Amino acid sequence: MVRPFSLLIPPRGIVHLRHPLPSLAFPSSIARSPRRARARAIVTMSSGRGKVVCVTGASGYIASWIVKFLLQRGYTVRASVRDPADPAKTAHLRSLDGAAEQLHLFKANLLEEGSFDAGVEGCDGVFHTASPFYHAVTDPQAELLEPAVKGTLNVLASCKKFSIKRIIVTSSMAAVAYNDKERTPDTVVDETWWSIPEVCEQNKQWYVLSKTLAEQTAWKFAQENALEILTINPAMVIGPLLQPTLNTSSAAILNLINGASTYPNFSMGWVNVQDVAMAHILAFELPSASGRYCLVERVAHYSELVKIIHELYPALKLPEKCADDNPFPPTYQVSKLKFRSLGREYIPLETSLKETIESLKEKNFVSF
Repeated sequence: MVRPFSLLIPPRGIVHLRHPLPSLAFPSSIARSPRRARARAIVTMSSGRGKVVCVTGASGYIASWIVKFLLQRGYTVRASVRDPADPAKTAHLRSLDGAAEQLHLFKANLLEEGSFDAGVEGCDGVFHTASPFYHAVTDPQAELLEPAVKGTLNVLASCKKFSIKRIIVTSSMAAVAYNDKERTPDTVVDETWWSIPEVCEQNKQWYVLSKTLAEQTAWKFAQENALEILTINPAMVIGPLLQPTLNTSSAAILNLINGASTYPNFSMGWVNVQDVAMAHILAFELPSASGRYCLVERVAHYSELVKIIHELYPALKLPEKCADDNPFPPTYQVSKLKFRSLGREYIPLETSLKETIESLKEKNFVSF
């Protein structure tokens, strides 16, 4: 039975968990191998051999890549989906190399207590990615807040029950950068930053609020129950799609190339889905990994994206003006130290945009 859920916005005056226990400790030396110059999926066929892990929300954009790379590394993967019999959600997972032998799908619901018990029991680790991501909502509590927060608690409760050694939680830069701090081109955002729930609520940024509350809840539960968790905090994730459906962040690129007359007046962080997926796995595998990991290859205004896409596809019709006449929001920097401590370098934004567009063409979301 799911306990009644209330909107988890602490009353004003209550101290928020803005700086939880995860430290910013970095390994004493960050690897500097020339082989990291080209950031691509590192495939070590034996690193997961004999190990069993669980991935929640496995049919999603990021999770599908996590499953793909885990299978390549030899892991046995238990993957939760809402309906294992729905080919629209599972066919792309079942077709992955190694899936026939190493992938086991199971049905789970974020809002059902104990729903993840069967998938989590006996696992060496858990990757909790399941959480809704969309902006146009009519009921923020039911559509975003409850699944994100209650779902996180339900998954962590299952992990506690079966003494899971390490849990990787997919959070977001949404839980990092939305606060009352000034951001300028000289500002460096890092893992010590936290979004402020009141700011999100005031601005009706419901997705941002859901990720902030979910991560705060995860750290609080982990601290109270002696669980080892790490969080991966990516910005807007783009790159190739494995799933057949259009996800929110890929739709942002599709909108630019699909006849839009204007581009949004936003500056955002961008990162390749393959880097995000591998960061999850490396954070699980490396004993020295700890705390939060902000993942942003570059903060760029939409006008810069349009310029890059024009250089990649000169004949493509793209929006030529901004959606409003307001000043462009400033860009800012995001520390890359924690990501580099995992032994990787980012795939460049230019490559990520090209991979996204080619994937959208391949899956017939756009043609030109």
